[in-house]
Amino acid sequence: MPTRTRRQREVLDFIIRYIDSHGYEPSYQLIARELGVSSKAGIAKHIKALEEQGLLQRRRENGSFKLDIGRSEAVAPSSFEISWLDAPSNGFEPEPFESSAFALPLFILGDVSPKSVRAFRVTDNSMSGKNICEGDVAVIETRSYLRDGDCAVVTIKRKETILRQYFREGSQIEMRPADERYDVLRVAGEHVKIHGVFRCLIRPTV
Repeated sequence: MPTRTRRQREVLDFIIRYIDSHGYEPSYQLIARELGVSSKAGIAKHIKALEEQGLLQRRRENGSFKLDIGRSEAVAPSSFEISWLDAPSNGFEPEPFESSAFALPLFILGDVSPKSVRAFRVTDNSMSGKNICEGDVAVIETRSYLRDGDCAVVTIKRKETILRQYFREGSQIEMRPADERYDVLRVAGEHVKIHGVFRCLIRPTV
């Protein structure tokens, strides 16, 4: 079965949640609005791809299309799909494996909800002192708050996304490396967007 893209996963998840909450399928227009997509044709393309993967089926009823969800084909209960963090990549071209979601075993995150998990490719060796190196994939729990000392992913001034230890000094944020070759980054809190806290590491084989 082809690997689902992140957008296909988002479309399928929204359809399932909507049906569970309302008892009927959302329209293409509603799906597009929920996901911030301007074209219903784009949603139709994702629906077609999901149908080809056997995850849902379109059928005509009373002059309109209905969607049957193939829940038995969804990710197995022992695993979950993780999407990539949508954040500036510091000028690095995405690796081929960053184009689609991938599966992880549920036990790896304990009590953390799979819905709040994202993947981030580490772009430097500033945290090598904690055995987090360039090219590694950091699994983060998305949230908007941090505690001093948390290892976290943030975006600075909307253009640089980094993984370092977070500390707050008054109105200033310090992002401290775990490698003395890198400088401590100090910036006003208003220029820092918090993405989430580091939970575990995946190291791709070379």
